Amino acid sequence: MKTQKKPAKSYEIDMCSGPLFSKIVVYAVPLMLSGILQLLFNAADIVVVGRFAGSESLAAVGSTSSLINLLINLFIGLSIGTNVLVARYFGSQQKRDLEETVHTSMVVAAVGGVILIAVGYFLSEPLLTLMGTPDNVLPLSVLYMKIYFVGMPAMLIYNFGSAVLRAVGDTRRPLYFLFTAGVANALMNLFFVIVCHMGVAGVALATAISQGISAVLVVRCLLATNADYRLDLKKLRVVKHKLISIVRIGLPAGMQGAVFSVSNVLIQSSVNSFGSVVMAGNTAASNIEGFIYTAMNSFYQTALSFTSQNFGVKNFKRINRIMLYCQGLVLATGAVLGAGALAAGSTLLGIYNSEPEVIQFGLTRMWIICTTYYLCGMMDVFVGGLRGMGYSVPPMIVSISGACAFRVIWIYTVFAMNRTLQTLYISYPVSWALTGAVHCVCFIVIKRKLERKMGSGGTAAPASQDGPISWKRENRNVKLHDFSRGSGFPALVRSVFDKAR
Repeated sequence: MKTQKKPAKSYEIDMCSGPLFSKIVVYAVPLMLSGILQLLFNAADIVVVGRFAGSESLAAVGSTSSLINLLINLFIGLSIGTNVLVARYFGSQQKRDLEETVHTSMVVAAVGGVILIAVGYFLSEPLLTLMGTPDNVLPLSVLYMKIYFVGMPAMLIYNFGSAVLRAVGDTRRPLYFLFTAGVANALMNLFFVIVCHMGVAGVALATAISQGISAVLVVRCLLATNADYRLDLKKLRVVKHKLISIVRIGLPAGMQGAVFSVSNVLIQSSVNSFGSVVMAGNTAASNIEGFIYTAMNSFYQTALSFTSQNFGVKNFKRINRIMLYCQGLVLATGAVLGAGALAAGSTLLGIYNSEPEVIQFGLTRMWIICTTYYLCGMMDVFVGGLRGMGYSVPPMIVSISGACAFRVIWIYTVFAMNRTLQTLYISYPVSWALTGAVHCVCFIVIKRKLERKMGSGGTAAPASQDGPISWKRENRNVKLHDFSRGSGFPALVRSVFDKAR
């Protein structure tokens, strides 16, 4: 008598039916822990360098974070396009489109990583110099960036691969992969810095190797699955219309991230003008705040994936509840974690550096950021909802205005008249509040317009079309292949702004 095999364990979540709140929590918690583990890659670098290599090395590593984010955000944004499309096709069971999206995405990740290696190697020194990095810190910062960017192909492959898994509701396996890589990163940091005395080069090398470990694990997972999103190395190729769809959604998201990074680079340049001690305090505080942001960001990604799957089956009533739950959870998370971080500020900052001046300058930043950080999380959740419905251009435009333009004006007006750290840091919560309010209005207006046009429930979006930009409107149809024609792009732009009004 044959023994019946147990069914394979499922890591997927049905986002389109059943109890919603519990599924959001089950989805978001592993995502939150994954983000925190990924952040530990940088935190481990900062702690080990600050403790065993001195404040100059700490400043060198910290001063590169804004620039690194600026350079990689464009490609990380493309992975959001992968997440949206995979979730939509998975929810509406469009198997061929799902397969083409997965394989196109992995090729984009590998090629993008190679491009970033060259960018990091050749542009790190001139860009850090342009940022006003002090002479005593510059050589160490350049060395750190050049080694760090060797791991970019692995980093992008992991991000695109985990975007596929998140889109189908699997946030647990990326957590396991990052835990493995995070432990390896911490151990290698200690070995390279304390035993081998490699300083910033050691922590950069440890990060690059750990990124390689996480990439191997996520690729192995996609190769081994029997689901429709399975990766087959023989099928790796770029499907043109899928690439266009990924870029159409992901490029504005990446540009929005780059815009935030530009404003952060300007603020970092202003911080640099106060000297290396202030830089060290700012670096330590921003790393602590990063844990809060990562926890809140899990609800942005939850809103993105849940909205996208439900948009695929036109379930707008469920999208309303998704937004309500995610906003409530991100508000609570930001407020509680921000208050906790501030209460334990001196102790937490002391982990990074024990110098009293460094701790005091770190607290100056935390008093402003930690008490208002929930505004940033709420702003991002609205963006996740918009992108989940296929709209990436409106939030990009709002962010360019509310984040980059506003902060640049602030630096050259308000900060120029009162050059204090408090004046500099207050630009963050003001820009979050203004930008979040506009995102809220955009979400309400766009969702209502789509709901009237499409109706609610029952039918998935057509397999050959990739979002609201491709749908019929007043007897015209702006399709992806029309981009090559002279009237295609203007028609696309008109369509986006008609729907955003």
